[in-house]
Amino acid sequence: MATSARPSAEASSPAVRPGVAPLRVGQGRSFILRRLHSLTGIVPIGAFLLEHFFSNAFAQNGPAAYNDNVKFLTGLPFVVWIECLFIWLPILYHALYGLWIWLRGENNVLDYPWVGNWMYTAQRWTGAITFVYIIFHTTTMRFLGVHLISHPEYAYTKVWTEFRNPWIVAAYVVGIVAASWHFAYGLWLFAAKWGLAVGRNAHRKFGFVCLGIALLLIMVGLSSVWAFLSYAPPAGSPATQTLMLH
Repeated sequence: MATSARPSAEASSPAVRPGVAPLRVGQGRSFILRRLHSLTGIVPIGAFLLEHFFSNAFAQNGPAAYNDNVKFLTGLPFVVWIECLFIWLPILYHALYGLWIWLRGENNVLDYPWVGNWMYTAQRWTGAITFVYIIFHTTTMRFLGVHLISHPEYAYTKVWTEFRNPWIVAAYVVGIVAASWHFAYGLWLFAAKWGLAVGRNAHRKFGFVCLGIALLLIMVGLSSVWAFLSYAPPAGSPATQTLMLH
């Protein structure tokens, strides 16, 4: 009499495949929120990060070039509304929803390989550090001291004055490294989850591209910090005299 073999535990349970779980349909509101969280990390937040790094690089051309660039950016029509709708609200949503995902403990070693789990954890920590850095940077540059939208000619001197404190310089360095890593690895996750890089070979190759992007951003950011430390503003300028009295 024929008998059917009892399937083994390995055969009955689905194999765990390493990698990044794709975003699938049919997950209700969570699916939409995750899509939005993933997308806002690239557009508009990632685009703003790239623009911000590029704008700060004008410091390498001296105080006048940096001030002129700040004057151009702060002189855009509806600049406050643009910042609120396309920068601050997306950053707030991305940070708070990312924190909610972290607190729920949805990173699982069964879903991510050993290295990937470390990368996932690093992504959460760099995101938290970046968010704190953004709050610190925005508070000191926009809401304390001289109002740069009204007086962009003070921009370089204000940053240079802040950088006379080595602890603030250290905070900027940590923030630059954290933001660069978070964006670059977030770009890799975006490509993997949205199906732009499919398969291990594509993941590996694009991983090297994202590593290069992270290193490039860190280099650009640190070179801007070095520029503020290297070029003092004109000693006789009204901006310098005003800020040095505070």
